[in-house]
Formats: sequence, structure tokens, C-alpha cells
Amino acid sequence: MNRKLGIVDVGGGYRGVYAAGVLDYCMEQKITFDLGIGVSAGSANLISFAAGQHKRNYRFYTEYGLRKEYAGIKNFLFKKSFVDLDYVYSTLSNSDGEYPLDYAAAIQNPMEFLAVATEAETGRARYFSKEDISQDDYSIMKASSAIPFACHPYLVSGIPYYDGALSNPVPIEKAFQMGCDKVVLLLTLPEDTVRSSGKDRKLASRIRKKYPLAAEKLAQRAKQYNDGVALAKQYARQGKLLIIAPDDTCGVSTLSRDSEALKKLYQKGYGDACQILPFLSS
Repeated sequence: MNRKLGIVDVGGGYRGVYAAGVLDYCMEQKITFDLGIGVSAGSANLISFAAGQHKRNYRFYTEYGLRKEYAGIKNFLFKKSFVDLDYVYSTLSNSDGEYPLDYAAAIQNPMEFLAVATEAETGRARYFSKEDISQDDYSIMKASSAIPFACHPYLVSGIPYYDGALSNPVPIEKAFQMGCDKVVLLLTLPEDTVRSSGKDRKLASRIRKKYPLAAEKLAQRAKQYNDGVALAKQYARQGKLLIIAPDDTCGVSTLSRDSEALKKLYQKGYGDACQILPFLSS
């Protein structure tokens, strides 16, 4: 059967290690997709998956992610950004970095790739593609991962962007609009989690003066996420979508720094990935 298969990774900061486990399993089992859509850390997960770099993401979460250069209060105090996106996606990932992205392999992979970001000035979603990256220029992943207040909005071609989760935290409709017949959705919270907007509203107040439209999107992010998961469950009942989600997060939060907890959550993702082959073959 000639079907278009999609995978959507919603990110979730360090909780993205769960999806990294799923994707490593897929690489080992030679499971491929025609379209990958990544939000925030999900965009980084999927570009490494496209490059075929087994366990690259695991190392970023469990080793590099613990370094002070990667994330921490010192970064926030001196660079006004808790996560140093340039360190993650340039210093480490460029061709002369410690663990370069295999750019050629990622580009040659026939899988379509989209990274979701949010225009800070308009609040609109922007779907970047492989055409928007080049060797040693991975700005679109930085834009997709720029968590409001924890990070400055990231400039791409002079336009400031925030994390894609503000505008489209669960972009499954985008996958179906692009012709997918079946979609695997990677969540990094238990699927019955109902997110609340309290923390988002506090963060929104910090950026409202300069970026009021992005702030409004941030204030509504929890509702958008909850609605997106509810829609995913409808598609799942129709047999069009498979939700892969952890039964618990092992104590890992968005900006967690616990190595052992991260490793446990990765193993959960790796184990849960066994559901994918039966779904795709049905």
C-alpha cells in the first residue's frame, strides 16, 4: 500500500529524551516516515533522526544537557537565556563541533521535515523546512526551541521567533493536511494529562509589553495543547493515529538536570516504541 506516514514530536524540553528513545528504536528497526514535524526540542530530535544518527539525541540530553554551558542560571544571568541555543545548535552541532549533525544525510533523507516556530510579533505559526537550513546554520531549531522568558526570541532572517508550542503545540492537523494517512504522535507527558495555564500566564506577563500577540498565544498554550491531545484521541479511535506517551515522566521536567531520571525516561520511550510497527502495518 502506498500510504504517507507521518510522525509528530511535540517536544517538552528535557522531557524530549522520551521521544529520543522512541526514535532510536525506530532507527534500529528501520522504521521510516514520509513526514516529520517537530516542535521545540522535537525539531532537534527529528533532524537527528533524519540524519540517521543513532543515540545522538540521547547524548545531548544525558551528557551535554548537564553542562553549565548548555543550560543554567549563569547563562540566564549573563546571556539572559537559561538555555544557550547557540551552544546547543552551533558550538556542539556544527561541522567542527563536538557532535556534528550529519547535515548531508539529513538533507538526502527523503523524509519531509518541518520545524514549528512562532513569530514573536504576530503570534502566527511558521513551518520551517529543510530548505531553511544549510551546513552549520541550524537557526530554525533555535527558533523552534526559544522558550519565552527562559530564552530570548531567536532571529531568523531578521524576524524574532519563540517556541513553536505557543502557536501549534500538537501539530497533527498539519500532518493530515500534508497528506498523511497515518500519524504517530510522540507526547512527553502522560496522554491523560490536562495542562493548566497558571505558569504560562505568569510567563506571558513577562513578554506582553514587547510581544503582546505572542504573550496571548502563550497564555492560551495549555488550552491549545489539551484540545490538540483530545483531537489526537479522536483520530486514534479512527485508527488514523497512534499516541506514544509515557505513563509517568520519572520526575523529569522541562528544564530538568537529573541524569538518572533522564536515562529512565529514555528507556521508557525505547520500550513504548514497540507499538509503532503493528500500528503502521495495520
